Amino acid sequence: MDRMRVFGIDCGTEITGYGVVESDELARSPRLMLKTMGAIRLKKSNTTAERLAQVFQELGRELESWTPDVVAIEEVFYSVNAKSALKLGQVRGVALLAAATRGLPVAEYAPLKIKSSVVGYGLAKKEQVQFMVARLLELSETPEPADAADALAIAICHIHTAQTLAAQGAGR
Repeated sequence: MDRMRVFGIDCGTEITGYGVVESDELARSPRLMLKTMGAIRLKKSNTTAERLAQVFQELGRELESWTPDVVAIEEVFYSVNAKSALKLGQVRGVALLAAATRGLPVAEYAPLKIKSSVVGYGLAKKEQVQFMVARLLELSETPEPADAADALAIAICHIHTAQTLAAQGAGR
């Protein structure tokens, strides 16, 4: 694995964050590089169908523009509110569809795994995740909004996981 470009998506019913991180293993010292980050803000006044179409179209444009090697997304977590979980599942489905229609592989990670990979602690707070994302990507400021920082964390988690698996495979 010389270079890997990962498109991370943090699905949300009001804001869906995205971010692209690239790892360069051929550099003198391997590093992670921020390529882009952003947020898709959904209007509450739009219908569910309109909101889902907006997520699909905007993610599709970003995926076309950044040509990632893989898309990383957060797994569904269990919610007390079934209606909220259902709405989030619809946004996740659209994000998965945006990746699948472009033939991109998708990796899914549990929130605990993402936080452990980035912060070293599975129950880390949002601010801790944002702080570590900024450190790992050598950013002068904390990435905003938090949804974009979370998307970057998901992408970083995938890179760390791939590096670990590659190292384990090389050691055999």
